[in-house]
Amino acid sequence: MFLQCHLILLASTWARALRVSTGAMPRISRISRVTAIATDVPVQSAPVAITGEAITGDEPLHVLIAGGGVGGLVLANCLELSQSPVTYTVLERTSEFKKFGGPIQLASNAMQALRSIDTQLYSEIEERATWTGNRTNGIKDGIRNEWYAKFDLKSPAESRSMPFTCVVERPELQEILMRRTAHNIRLGAGVKSYMQDGDGRVTAKLDSGEEVIGDVLIGADGIWSNVRASMTDTPARGDKSGVTYSGYTVFAGELNYDRGDPECGYKVYIGPQQYFVITDIGRGRYQWYAFLARPADSESSEEKPDGSSMYLQNLFVGWSPEIHDILIATQEHEIEQRDLYDRPPSVLKPWTKGNVALLGDAVHAMMPNLGQGGCQALEDALVLSEEMTAVSSRTQLEGALRTYRNRRLTRSAAVQGLSRFASDIIIRGFDTPCKLGFYDGRFVCENLNYAGVVTRMLQPILPIFFTMQFAFLYDDWRNKFSLENVKIGFGILAFGLLVLAAFALTAGTEVAYLGVGAEALLGAESVEVVGAWFAEQSTVVQEILNSLGGTGL
Repeated sequence: MFLQCHLILLASTWARALRVSTGAMPRISRISRVTAIATDVPVQSAPVAITGEAITGDEPLHVLIAGGGVGGLVLANCLELSQSPVTYTVLERTSEFKKFGGPIQLASNAMQALRSIDTQLYSEIEERATWTGNRTNGIKDGIRNEWYAKFDLKSPAESRSMPFTCVVERPELQEILMRRTAHNIRLGAGVKSYMQDGDGRVTAKLDSGEEVIGDVLIGADGIWSNVRASMTDTPARGDKSGVTYSGYTVFAGELNYDRGDPECGYKVYIGPQQYFVITDIGRGRYQWYAFLARPADSESSEEKPDGSSMYLQNLFVGWSPEIHDILIATQEHEIEQRDLYDRPPSVLKPWTKGNVALLGDAVHAMMPNLGQGGCQALEDALVLSEEMTAVSSRTQLEGALRTYRNRRLTRSAAVQGLSRFASDIIIRGFDTPCKLGFYDGRFVCENLNYAGVVTRMLQPILPIFFTMQFAFLYDDWRNKFSLENVKIGFGILAFGLLVLAAFALTAGTEVAYLGVGAEALLGAESVEVVGAWFAEQSTVVQEILNSLGGTGL
């Protein structure tokens, strides 16, 4: 059901209310390189007044995009290349684009989406890509340095004629995405809040006090989204913002490293209560991550007198020599630490309101374990562009945004749940796999405790789960209903319930429930009650099972 409204604005009203940059109502054009980015230049002439509901070349749809991250810039490119009567302005808070975070993983679903947007754009990104999906990837036993399970990223992509998973340096990706859109980007123009009037027009209020008017506002302003806060009448930060601390902090290092394994894309080293990741990011450079279960703000509360590298070397004593070699090679200025935050799936919370919609981390911030955060923001942008450019009247916009939400809700929630599930189970559930039997002519019995046994029992099952997971991620990149994906989804759910049951004794059921998004459906208090009850019943079972083998023989 479409909202019926009239968009009759007088030119005098525009002149008084609208203060925008020269990029606010740009012409549809393409440029090959970044030429200029508007900052705080006021408009020199009044924009053309919109006098009708129809979207035409003379009165194009104007989209305001709050945030110049990957999702916002991809949306800008979609609109720029759409050949539709649409204009846009990207309102970015920072005064200049600086390197932020490490390289971004673009999985096969994201690369296929980019190829569908524009083959030239895809080629430019492909030129800067380091391919990892066509190499060996997987999980290693962090203590024994043995392969535990390998991910086959190559076959699922090849069978679907999709590009392989890759990593791209974030500044290089930003530069490519700005080549066609820089003339419509305003820096130092963060959106603080917004208002929507009765005829559907949206007024974005900037940090500076300036107001910018458009037909649609897209909140692509990250996990601490001001657009979301204004939409839901909640604070952007704090306990009532909906953002939750994951319980994990991550150390990240990026360095030139000549002792990596050229046959591997990335390795995940698992062990008790922590894990470590090493990945090739191309051109002789490597990146590593150390994920630890810690209280919030442990960076300031936990002393590291000898530096972060030595701190981590001590934490990973007895783990793979590969971990220690890359830690020793990393200089202190090459290491960063940050706490990880996410949101529970927004199943019952708004994605849209009127002519305003949320995109990416603003609505479905997720843990980095699947490398899908940027990929899902990219899918958001593609679907949003498809829905907005399909309308011919401004009265259809609200319905188009609701359709975007309906197409993206289930898939993004599933990926969010899988990402948190992976974090909780790997850190709180997985242990060094038990080893029982004859090895090299002698009987070995190691780590024969409950977590070690379950970790070993899941070893032959995980490759099947990974196949299903990648099928789900790759098949549904268009975000259109598919019965086959429903079947895959039920398969993933069944496996998840199996793992939850197996690891409830070690990870804690309340942690696992939160990982699959039960909080979004049941509420935090209900999840806590259920988890506490199960943990209470399982304490005795845990003690009995652990006593059978102790911690190793």
